[in-house]
Amino acid sequence: MAPSVIPAGNRLYEALLRELPDQNVLRSSAVARAFLRAEKLYGDRTHWTGVPLMEHVIGVVRYLLPFGPDEDAVVSCVLHHALDVHTVTLDQLGKEFGPVVRSLVSGVHLLSHVTTRNKRMSVDNLRLMFLRVSDDIRIVLMILCDEREILDHLPDLSPENRRRACQDVLQLFSPVAARLGMYSLKQQLESFSFPVAYPTDATRISEQLGELKDRCGDFLPKAAKQLEQFLKEEGVDARIEGRQKQNYSIFRKMGEKSITHIDDLYDLFALRVIVPSDTACYQVLGLLHRIGHPVPNRFKDYIAFPKPNGYQSLHTTLAHLPGVPDGIFIEVQIRTEAMHRESEFGIAAHWSYKEGGHALLAARRAQLQKALALQPASQSKASGPSDHIFVLTPKGDVIELPERATPLDFAFQVHSNLGLAFKAARVNGMIVPMRYELENGDVVDILRHSDPKPSPQWLTLLRTATARTRLKRFLAERDRPRLVDLGRVALNRELKSHALPPLDPDLTVLKVFDGKKLSLTEREDILMTLGQGSMKTASILPHIDALRSALAPAQNKKKQVLRPGALPIRLESDIRMPVRFAQCCKPDEGKHGPLVGVVNRGGEVRVHRSDCRMTKNVNPERRMKVRWVAG
Repeated sequence: MAPSVIPAGNRLYEALLRELPDQNVLRSSAVARAFLRAEKLYGDRTHWTGVPLMEHVIGVVRYLLPFGPDEDAVVSCVLHHALDVHTVTLDQLGKEFGPVVRSLVSGVHLLSHVTTRNKRMSVDNLRLMFLRVSDDIRIVLMILCDEREILDHLPDLSPENRRRACQDVLQLFSPVAARLGMYSLKQQLESFSFPVAYPTDATRISEQLGELKDRCGDFLPKAAKQLEQFLKEEGVDARIEGRQKQNYSIFRKMGEKSITHIDDLYDLFALRVIVPSDTACYQVLGLLHRIGHPVPNRFKDYIAFPKPNGYQSLHTTLAHLPGVPDGIFIEVQIRTEAMHRESEFGIAAHWSYKEGGHALLAARRAQLQKALALQPASQSKASGPSDHIFVLTPKGDVIELPERATPLDFAFQVHSNLGLAFKAARVNGMIVPMRYELENGDVVDILRHSDPKPSPQWLTLLRTATARTRLKRFLAERDRPRLVDLGRVALNRELKSHALPPLDPDLTVLKVFDGKKLSLTEREDILMTLGQGSMKTASILPHIDALRSALAPAQNKKKQVLRPGALPIRLESDIRMPVRFAQCCKPDEGKHGPLVGVVNRGGEVRVHRSDCRMTKNVNPERRMKVRWVAG
C-alpha cells in the first residue's frame, strides 16, 4: 500500500506511525484523511475521562490494531467521536469516507452510550442491544477497545466515575468479549475493573493466592519446561505457556460453586500446549494421560465440538503432573497455533472483509449474531433483532423504539408531556419532518411548545400503541364538553324513540348503571363515549337500571321467538323451526291477511304479509308457505 502524506502538525499520528511502522493500514490515504479530519473536528476538546479527545482516539486505535483491522475500521475508529462534536452529520461522513464508515460510526456512536445507568432497560436488555444493533464485528470490537482505553485512565477519575466505569465493564462489556471469544481483551478488561468494582473480594482472593504461592512456590515455569522436554523426547514439537486463572474468573467461579477458598478450584492453574496440527493435539492428550492422572469428568473436546464463538481446544485436568506440587490440579489446554490465535482474538481472528466476498461477510455476520445471542431461543419472544431500533437523547440516554418509529414516537416515549407539546424535531442536528423514520444511533432533540398543541392527525404518524393511547386520552379530555353534549343529544334521541323522558341536568337516569352507582363525572363519561361514537346508544339502554322496567315489554315483544304450535299459524314444512312475526309489516296486528315465511341463516322463520316489500327480492328457495289456522 503506497504511503500517503502525513497531516501536517499531527504529532500524535506521526508518533503512532513511528511506533508501529509495520502497520501499513495506517498509511492508507483514507486513514491519513481521517486523522486530518479528526484533528480539525476534535481540536482542543477533551474526552469525559479528561484526556484530550485526539489522544483518546489514538489510544483506541492502538488497542484495535493487534486485531488486524481493515481501512474502514481504522477510519471509523479515528472518527468514532465525530458525532459528539455536532458540527458533522452521518451523511457528511458517508459522502467523505463511504457508506461503510457511515454505518460503523453510527453503530459505535450508539453503543458508546450504553451503560448500566440507563434506567430504561435491564442489564440483559442492554446486552441484547449488541445483538440488535451490531451486524458487524468491527462495531463491537471498537466499543471494547474504547472501554479498554478508558481503563488506562482510572487513576485520574473520581472514585464514583471509576467505580461506575468498572461496573459497566464487568456487567456489559467483558461478557460480550467472552461471547465473541476475545479472551485476551476480556482478561485485560476484567483485571483492571475487578479490584475497583469489588475491592474487598479482590483483596481476599489476592491474599489466598499469596498464601498458596508461599506454600508451593512459583512452580508453573518449571512444570512447563519439564513437559516441553518430555514431549520433545516423544517426537512432538510443542510450545508451552503457563497461566494462573484471572482473579475475577476465580471470584465468579467461587460464587458459582459456593466455595470460600481457592484450594477447592480444579482449574486455578493451566498449561497451554500449542502444537502444529489437530492430529498432534490428540497425540499430546494421550501422552499427558500417561504421565499424569486425569481427573474424571474434566475432559472437553472443543475441537470436535467447538464453542458457539468458534473456540477450539482439548481440555483435560491432571493431578500428579511432573513438576507440580501434590494436591495441585492443572488444567491443560491443547491447541494449534490457529486455535490459539482464535482463543486470543475470537471472531475477529479471521475477519477479512475484502477477501472472500459477500458470502464470507454474511457468514461472519451470522457467526457474530449467534455468538451475541445472550438469551436462549425460548426466552426470545416477538422482539427479535430486526424489529427494534435504539436512538439517543441529546444527553446520551438510550431509547428503544419499534422500527419505523417517528420523532413523535420518541417524544412520547421520553415523556407524555413532551409528546403533547411537540413542535419540531432535530435528528443528528438537522430539522426533520414529523414523518421521518428514525434509524439506529440517531440523536433526537425535541423542540416543544410552551403549552400542549396536539392534533388528531398525529394519530396517523404514531407507531407505538402507548403513544396513540396517550394522545387519544388527551384529545378526548380536551374535547370533553363537546363530546358530552353530542352524547346527550344522541341518548335523548334514543329515549324519545321509546317514548321516554329526556335526560335532566344531573343525568339522574344514569345514576345506576349495571347495578353500580355512578358519580356525575362517571355519568358524563358514558355520554362522552357515545359522543365519540365508540358505543351505540341503543346498546347501553339495557344497562341502565332505571329503564329496564320501562323497556321490558317492548324488548320482550321484539325478542319473542315461539314454536309454530304456540301461534295461530301453520308452516307447510315437515321440519319444526322457531317462528317470529316480522316487525317490518307486523302481520299479527290488525286484519289477518295472506302470509309468507322467509327462512333466515339462523334457521328461524320470519313471517311477513305476502305483499311486504321486504320479501320481494328474497331467494325463492328460502320462501315457505304459511297460513292462518281457522279459529
